[in-house]
Amino acid sequence: MPNATAFEQKKQFLFLFLCGLFLTNALIAEIIGVKIFSVEALLGASPAQLPLFGTKLDFNMSAGVVNWPIVFITSDIINEYFGKKGVRRISYLTAIFIAYMYIAIYSTTSLPPAKFWLEINSKDSFGNAMNIDGAFNAIFRQGLGIMIGSIVAFLIGQVLDVTIFSWLRRRTGSKHIWLRATGSTLFSQLIDSFVVIFIAFYLFGNWSVAQVMQVGSINYIYKGCVALLTTPVLYVAHYLIDRYLGKENAHQLANDAAASSFTTM
Repeated sequence: MPNATAFEQKKQFLFLFLCGLFLTNALIAEIIGVKIFSVEALLGASPAQLPLFGTKLDFNMSAGVVNWPIVFITSDIINEYFGKKGVRRISYLTAIFIAYMYIAIYSTTSLPPAKFWLEINSKDSFGNAMNIDGAFNAIFRQGLGIMIGSIVAFLIGQVLDVTIFSWLRRRTGSKHIWLRATGSTLFSQLIDSFVVIFIAFYLFGNWSVAQVMQVGSINYIYKGCVALLTTPVLYVAHYLIDRYLGKENAHQLANDAAASSFTTM
């Protein structure tokens, strides 16, 4: 059955592509997540200074938010076409790779720096004295708390996302893609946004609870807005997958995924 074989090959490639996109962006987000950037400075605006949690709140976010929207979208697409089992499989695998990545990176901070490397990087681009090995260690040794926080928050968020997505899929059928995708993301990221920062920067860092609530709130507002704004991307992705697999095959794959998710609810 050449047609069936061709479909299976396309289905396998689609799953591998989506998993690769999911895993790559999750790892990148974890690596760059140690940096906190100012949205106001990025836009050339003054600090917002919004009153919240007993202090003035500026729009400061983890740089990891740049890549996480791709992870959200990819997770929903995998859930749509490969069910809860597919999402959980790549989620658990990603958590293992995140842990491996941090262990590998963290171990390099104990390596003795080469003398010439310290000398040629003794000053920054502004001419200020700099210890590049100290800077390297200061950045990546934040990784232990971030690793633990990220893995815990990531797994909680993914389990919540896939569960809510499947629950909404069961009640809406093949309609209202935006509802199950956006609804599951908004709920799961409410937990994820605060758990990762609390563990990484409060339990393992020196942040106050107020700072955790500030940055967590801003991150969640950002993720919520992105979830809403990227809804058209989901429809484009569905259209492209319909074209790639064939509309009937794509719909059958989605129905099979939904049926398998319902049996494991």
